[in-house]
Amino acid sequence: MRVNRILLSTALVVVALVVQVSVLARLHLPGAVPDLLLLTVLGLAMVYGHVGGALVGFGAGLLADLAPPADHAAGRYALVLCVIGYLAGLARPENGRLKSATGPMAVVVAAAVGSTLLYAGVGALVGDTAARHVGLPGLLFSAALYDLLLAPFVVPGVMWLARRSDNDPLTESGPAAKAGDISSGWLSSGTGLRIGSQRGGLGALKAKARTRSAKVGRIKGVKRL
Repeated sequence: MRVNRILLSTALVVVALVVQVSVLARLHLPGAVPDLLLLTVLGLAMVYGHVGGALVGFGAGLLADLAPPADHAAGRYALVLCVIGYLAGLARPENGRLKSATGPMAVVVAAAVGSTLLYAGVGALVGDTAARHVGLPGLLFSAALYDLLLAPFVVPGVMWLARRSDNDPLTESGPAAKAGDISSGWLSSGTGLRIGSQRGGLGALKAKARTRSAKVGRIKGVKRL
């Protein structure tokens, strides 16, 4: 991953974890706790793709496993968010732009349900049966509901910050450079000129226009004679 992506992802993950532990976890809502960390990973994964989403998810989950007051085995939530980040990155559109909110909302619901099931499944393998006592159906419903209500305030902002960090004018391979290449290609296909790659493109166009006008004047002068 690029340095700007690592810095932005680290900052967003730390802020999300602090807010979730210090604010959301103390609301004592029925059922699950709104997972701000999951929504942050989803927003980054839908911009960075499946590889970046898996890396961000693993790092965010490992940080949540080690941060107090974690009461589960280290690496459990890291595995969950790594898988969720990878799958969410596969749903990223090719151009990186979302045409409607239906797709991201569906991804949020699927991620909330999938992360809860995967977390409970991994817990059952290591002997943690807390999900059975609380009630798995209630956890699934409350997790999907809370994350769906919180997603419009988190996911679009995270995606906007991720795209903005990639649009660095100093990077030659960023989306801004690609957009410039595409626009130049469109212009050159219509006019026959390479705009942006040749500094004298506009001067060459004026010179051609003058040459054509001079030729027309000569032809008219010959006809008059």
